[in-house]
This record gives sequence, structure tokens and C-alpha cells, in this order.
Amino acid sequence: MPRDLSQVSVAVRVGALNARYKHHAATSVLEHALRDKDLGKVALVSSFGAESVVLLHLVSILAPQTPVLFVDTRMLFAETLAYQRQLAESLDLCDLRIIRAQKPDVSFHDPDNTLHQVNTDACCALRKVAPLERALAEFDGWITGRKRFQASSRQAVEFFEAEAETRIKVNPLAHWTRDDLAEYMINNRLPRHPLVAQGYPSIGCAPCTSKVAAGEDPRSGRWRGQEKTECGIHFINGRATRSPAKDPE
Repeated sequence: MPRDLSQVSVAVRVGALNARYKHHAATSVLEHALRDKDLGKVALVSSFGAESVVLLHLVSILAPQTPVLFVDTRMLFAETLAYQRQLAESLDLCDLRIIRAQKPDVSFHDPDNTLHQVNTDACCALRKVAPLERALAEFDGWITGRKRFQASSRQAVEFFEAEAETRIKVNPLAHWTRDDLAEYMINNRLPRHPLVAQGYPSIGCAPCTSKVAAGEDPRSGRWRGQEKTECGIHFINGRATRSPAKDPE
């Protein structure tokens, strides 16, 4: 009989999961923890960005039944949409769900598609945060590609995090390094996002993403010239993470 997760707090379940899988590898977290009674029903949320193929490939092999949620803001690069279709086919993603903002909401809040020019936080909330929240309502947790090396604010990221008392965030690649990712892509002959070779090491919506010069922080091309560092979907203990460093998603 499935466990009634409503009777156990998210924080308690996160503590138990981190203790249980503390010394496990990413593959073990995906293969075993995703079936753990303390986790419940989960989905993988993927941007199909610069590093996304690693986690998508792992999930397609170890937990192919996992739903994959892709938020199409309708402002993505054409290359991202083509890459998403390519990976969905090559990895045989059997439960891919395309998530978009509701048309009435967009028509009301951003009728001429210029909201990003005056309020990027509001644009992200409309086109990404709200649609994803609706899509995640049926899940007890979601899988992300967050890693410790990405920024100072993520150096203590664990395999499992509490997202307030709502759901659990799963970070199977938390301990991986940039070299680990590159080696995995090479060994498994995985295709890179085409924009990476063109100077885009971090890829979001087209209007808010620019090329990164040699020596710049990989995240500096996101919301260039603004203090904004996150689109709003990532929280730690229910609070948005913000820091001077640009944090990859």
C-alpha cells in the first residue's frame, strides 16, 4: 500500500533520504531513491540547455518511466526547440510533457510580448514559474540538474532538498564536476546543444541570453547588466536563492 506522505513533513522525509543515500552515487539515487517510499511521485524538469543531456540520458536509462517536463516559454532559441526534439527522439523519452503559460494569462499580462523589456522577473513568473508550478501540482518531488560547482550558493547542495512544505527537490548530480559532465558526454557520444559552440555556455530565453566572452563567468550572459540571477523556479527551504554570482539552473 502506498505511503500517505501527507502524514510526514517534507523536512523529515528529506532528512531521511539524505541520510539513506548520503554515500551513494548519482546512478544509485536515480535507480533506487526514485522508488523510495519517502520520495513519492517525481518528474524530471529539464530546460534542454547546455548540460541537460547528461541527466536526460541517465533518467532515460535508469528510470525511463519518469515524466519529463519541458517549459516552453515561447521565447526560446530555435536551436533549443530543435535540440529538444532531437533528444526526445534519440533518448526515446516516453513521457515528455510540454508546459506553456495559459494563453489568457499571456494575453492579459504580456499582449505584445514586451514584458521582458520592462520587468524580467514578471516575465519569468508568467512564462515559466506559474506554468511549472501548475504542472508540478501532481508530484511529490522533482529532479533538477543543480550541482555544487556551479556557484557559491550551491556548494552545500545535497541530493535532496525541501521546497518548503510543498515537495522535495532531487539533485542527483550534486557532487559532479564540470569534468565529470564533459567525460560523460564524450563516453556516451551525447550531442551538445548547438549554441554552446557559438559562445553560449548557459542558455535561457533568446531575448535575455547573450554570448559570453572568454574569461567571463559562464552565467554572465543571462540577464546581462541586471542583478537578476535566477528565473524563480529554484528555492532552498522555500526561499528564492540570490547571490552576486550567476547561478546556473
